[in-house]
Amino acid sequence: MKVFLRLLSFLSAFRWLVALAILLGSIMIASNILLLGMAAYLIAAAALGPLLAILTIPIYIVRLMSVSRAGSRYAERVVSHNVTFRLLARLRTWVYRRLEPLAPAYLHKQRSGDMLTRIVADVDELQNVYLRIVSPIIVAIIISLLTFALFSIFSPVLAWDAVAFLVITGCGVPLLSSILTRGLGKRQLAIRGELNAQIVDGIQGVQDLLAYGQADTQLRSVATLEKKLDQIQQRMAVIAGLQQALNDLLMNLALWSLLILAIPLVVAKAIAGVYLAFLALVILASFEAVQPLAEAFQKLGHSVAAGERLFKVTDTNPQVQEPAAPLAVPSNTPGRFSLEFDHVHFAYRSDEGEVVYDISFEVSTGKRIAIVGASGAGKSTLVNLALRFWDPDKGTIRLNGHDIRQYALGDLRGLIGVVSQDTYLFNDSMRGNLLLARPEASDSEIEQALEQAQLTAFIQQLPRGLATWVGEQGLRLSGGERQRLAIARALLKDAPLLVLDEATANLDPMTEHTLLDALDMLMQGRTTLVITHRLVRMERMDEILVLDEGSMRERGTHEQLLRSGGLYQQMMQLQEGILSLT
Repeated sequence: MKVFLRLLSFLSAFRWLVALAILLGSIMIASNILLLGMAAYLIAAAALGPLLAILTIPIYIVRLMSVSRAGSRYAERVVSHNVTFRLLARLRTWVYRRLEPLAPAYLHKQRSGDMLTRIVADVDELQNVYLRIVSPIIVAIIISLLTFALFSIFSPVLAWDAVAFLVITGCGVPLLSSILTRGLGKRQLAIRGELNAQIVDGIQGVQDLLAYGQADTQLRSVATLEKKLDQIQQRMAVIAGLQQALNDLLMNLALWSLLILAIPLVVAKAIAGVYLAFLALVILASFEAVQPLAEAFQKLGHSVAAGERLFKVTDTNPQVQEPAAPLAVPSNTPGRFSLEFDHVHFAYRSDEGEVVYDISFEVSTGKRIAIVGASGAGKSTLVNLALRFWDPDKGTIRLNGHDIRQYALGDLRGLIGVVSQDTYLFNDSMRGNLLLARPEASDSEIEQALEQAQLTAFIQQLPRGLATWVGEQGLRLSGGERQRLAIARALLKDAPLLVLDEATANLDPMTEHTLLDALDMLMQGRTTLVITHRLVRMERMDEILVLDEGSMRERGTHEQLLRSGGLYQQMMQLQEGILSLT
């Protein structure tokens, strides 16, 4: 109930439109009841041969109700669907807004397919909260009261008989439905999320599945989940059929019950016989209001389960919090920025060991500091901490002498340009991916960034130039082209602090040499932190920090570290030995 009430709170912004839609829905069903009832009265009255003038008013009522039914039905559909689609748009935006601060600390633990299901399919499931739950319930109550009042004009016994069958159909059948479907909605959404996650994993890793001959295994896994989902859907279809059968049974029982009670009243002349057909069709038409309630309660389980899945994500507290009163960022002048790590400790999980331990160093304004070490030494973790994707467990990171937690996240990240090994390229044009860094950039600024990143010649060879689509994750480009595009994006951002995180990893020596020239251009005049396990052009660094298993083992210039005969020299000798073999 708590989740359902919370879902209802999102309707408050559209309360007047919701009220209008409920009114239109009530008018629609009331018009249908009067249309059928008055049509039956006209036929019965005409058979008795009265003067046509006496039937004038009933004829006009039938005409009016036919127009009213059609008009109100159309208007109700327009208003209700408008409310629903606007509600879904607002919900999806709200979920994404709550999701964004959780990245990447929370999201890296989740499966992308399941998260996609929550944002798309689970939000879509919430349309039932209004279309098939809120509005039908209120309309059913209104129509049941109107039906009771109408039958009360003829006989209180008929009124109570009619309302009894309406209540049984509107409450008893939905209650039975909710009992039979208990837990099915939650299971269906969970399996659907797992199925989508499996499909996304299979599509993203299809090449490896084919290469290792595991395509059939993946197919069997998907088929197993599909079978479980089909079983749940089949059970729900059986329950839906049972609902419809019970609704029809109760409607016909109500008709026969009403006739059994009304005929003696007609014989006793308590009710005019001309109204008998009127009463029969009115009770049949009134069931239009209560019959959808069984489906509404069946959908309620789905909606509540979808809401629980969404709120489980949106209620998660971000590991990184915005400051209550953020500091104003300094002016964007490259020579004025410094970054300092002061005795920093960090572990991704409290039950795991620390990834970095007692790290202290400073990247002074305009200097180039390299952090080197084997894979898993904790180098990239320092980048994540500098960008406040996580906060250190102990110690402080300072920007220009101030704790970075005092700056707004957007302001802090706006001061740092990052070129990483796995820079993400969106399924967009070359221009679209560049403008991610600075949407207001002019054509001349884009051309300058491309020239500095040594991409101009490549762009000119493309038939569509910057309008060329790069494909999902930039897969239409080579590794070197993707990295140069990432460098051009960083150049276009023109951030005073630059972080290069394995920017040339996994590239051939010739491509790496070309990219290093572009990176030299990018580093000029900027405070730069270089993260790498490849000891290339280290002599150009102002200081080199050597990390090993999360702690700093050595520090100094390239020449000093070579002379010390420590870990850095061993790494250099190993790298030179590998290069000589190739």
